[in-house]
Amino acid sequence: MKLSRKVKLLALGVTTMLATGIMAGCGGSEQASSSGGKTYKIGVVQLVEHSALDAANKGFVDGLKERGFEEGKNVTFDQQNAQADQSNLQNIAQRFVSGKMDLICAIATPAAQSIANATKDIPILGTAITDYVGAKLAASNDKPGANVSGTSDMNPIKEQVDLLMKLCPNAKTIGVIYCSSEVNSEVQVKAMTEYAASKGLTVKTATISTVNDIQQAAQSLVGAVDAFYVPTDNVIASAMPTLVAITDAAKKPVICGEPNMVKAGGLATYGIDYYKLGVQTGHMAADVLEGKAKPADMPIQTARDLKVVINKKNAAALGITLPEDVLKGADVIE
Repeated sequence: MKLSRKVKLLALGVTTMLATGIMAGCGGSEQASSSGGKTYKIGVVQLVEHSALDAANKGFVDGLKERGFEEGKNVTFDQQNAQADQSNLQNIAQRFVSGKMDLICAIATPAAQSIANATKDIPILGTAITDYVGAKLAASNDKPGANVSGTSDMNPIKEQVDLLMKLCPNAKTIGVIYCSSEVNSEVQVKAMTEYAASKGLTVKTATISTVNDIQQAAQSLVGAVDAFYVPTDNVIASAMPTLVAITDAAKKPVICGEPNMVKAGGLATYGIDYYKLGVQTGHMAADVLEGKAKPADMPIQTARDLKVVINKKNAAALGITLPEDVLKGADVIE
């Protein structure tokens, strides 16, 4: 009887040790792969696919990685693209809310508005958004006050108009095309129109709703203006070749709101590096995940890196001589 009892106790001890070891092994594995045992769920919603927003998206992911938040290690990203469709945005917003995301990144103003309407609890970091206050996403830039903060892509409008005047010194009338449903575009066009007027320039505008309207809008202006200006409008950005096919044929230059539009055929910009803007947003998101800050108290950040970008090939096709002082220090697309 004594021997049998010892055997039973020994067997029980071994079983307990094995079970404890297995559980410890599982816990250790999770901790090694998910930063202290937690894997964060981050939803990313991008309004539409085009180079600037793609760059901001990549920058956001890389910015988080720089701070130790990495896919497959301690983060799971749910990447969604709304393809510029409002119903898609609403569905994605509900998906993120029901999925109980730890944080959401909203890329472009309409995306942020849809997410903000769907949740007042989940932290939202926006990027590629021009005016948070005007879009009713924040009470103020210094203290947003709710669950939304992020980075602004507000353009250096005055410097862009000044650049237009340097490259096109004889231009007197400027054509502007933008999407009437994008608050970000309206803000930029208003600021551009006011500054252009102070410089003695006349501005003629045409609004669009979809990419299908771009050709008609461009044709309605091309004979009445000397040059074009386009803001960081998502519809225009997604279809720059459609615009420049008409403006190039008429020898009318296009000054753009951001560098990727120049790469897609525009003449020049003094603008934002959207990848770096995304990285800034990623660092803000890391602060939230680490418990260092809440969106309500995080001031809206603006882009830190601005640069002149010139499409030399486009300038040659338009017969424009590029001033040396503009070329100096500029990023030149051959």
